[in-house]
Amino acid sequence: MEKLVVHGGASLSGSVNISGSKNAALPILAATLLTREKCVIRRVPDVSDTNYMLQILQNLGAEVERASGTVTVKAEKLNGAEAPYDLVRKMRASICVMGPLLARMKEANVSLPGGCVIGDRPVDLHLRGLEGLGAEVHVEGGNIVVKAGKGLRGDEIDMRGKHGTTVLGTDNVMMAAVLAKGTTVIEGAACEPEVIDLANFLNKMGARISGAGTSRIEIVGVKELGGVEHTVIPDRIEAGTFLVAGAMAAKDKITLKRVEPDHLTSLLDVLEECGYPVERHGKTLTIGKAKNPLGANLTTEPYPYFPTDMQAQMCALFATTPGISVVKDTIFPQRFMHCSEMKRMGADIDMDDGTAVIRGVEKLSAAPVMASDLRASAALVLAALTAKGNTEIHRVYHIDRGYENIDDKLIGLGAEIERLQE
Repeated sequence: MEKLVVHGGASLSGSVNISGSKNAALPILAATLLTREKCVIRRVPDVSDTNYMLQILQNLGAEVERASGTVTVKAEKLNGAEAPYDLVRKMRASICVMGPLLARMKEANVSLPGGCVIGDRPVDLHLRGLEGLGAEVHVEGGNIVVKAGKGLRGDEIDMRGKHGTTVLGTDNVMMAAVLAKGTTVIEGAACEPEVIDLANFLNKMGARISGAGTSRIEIVGVKELGGVEHTVIPDRIEAGTFLVAGAMAAKDKITLKRVEPDHLTSLLDVLEECGYPVERHGKTLTIGKAKNPLGANLTTEPYPYFPTDMQAQMCALFATTPGISVVKDTIFPQRFMHCSEMKRMGADIDMDDGTAVIRGVEKLSAAPVMASDLRASAALVLAALTAKGNTEIHRVYHIDRGYENIDDKLIGLGAEIERLQE
């Protein structure tokens, strides 16, 4: 097991290239199961989650090649429809193989997924959507077994849940519906850019999908799909994390390259309101220091509003921002385990029912801390950049799930970070 040692007092400058989106790449990789033909996918980030997905595809019988961010998959012959527990347990997004397996093989057997422990993230919406397409669903021995012996049929599916929409659930139903008979309408669909990227990939394969990016997606089923080439969109959460790094520790300013600014509107609005100057030039963003930084009141909501995946990073920023900031997470109210670790570093944070009240302190102090999930680990790295002393961050396998070489990228901007064996 590895740990990161972050030397405080960072002064960042220069530029960084943003990787392809992990959350877009995973369902796109799963969608290659829908065709027997070769698919070439570019800008697939080299993170543990995508590595696990490729192992799952290989386990199912697909031929997989990876070189310099480009992945080639040919799923001409599948040897079954079962995704094994030892791989699925490591990554929640592995459940998105269920839709394409069901569509192509008329059955799927997928272990209940693992991943970050950030509260209740049920799969009931996925199953309800697949049942709406005519599948029979059973949970047996920790596995989800779905079957559609007579094939899937289009219908109107409502994907709204008590905490709003579901991105992976929308993905799963969309991938299953592309080969269903008739027309499927997904109401309450997730609107995230990653859903749009998947729909664009499927349409290139020959699917007939319209409305992606809105709450109503219509899919007209087709008989078969073909192989394509596709480039994954930039990772908006990685971009957001580096924007916060610049806000906290830029010597003057830092520049992010290969980004999609339109995907970051809600975050950019908040950063500018807090006093951080942001420049937009095509696919490039530059953020500078704030002369008089301000706190803010944030509430996470589904896209296009403020993303839950940036909540922890903003807590790190507000921990040393003068005044009082309030951060409420309506999507994962239990997703505040990073706050107790930041308090070990001297942060002044009170928690109550999914809301963090943060009183900015002048400076944090180094302390040994433990990463609890992907975004919490990124937040602890950010907090450590400007803390006094050297901070040890344990369980960094969490950060490797979704950030491609984050320590090397920060070192390239001027940070001092060591990756050591425990």
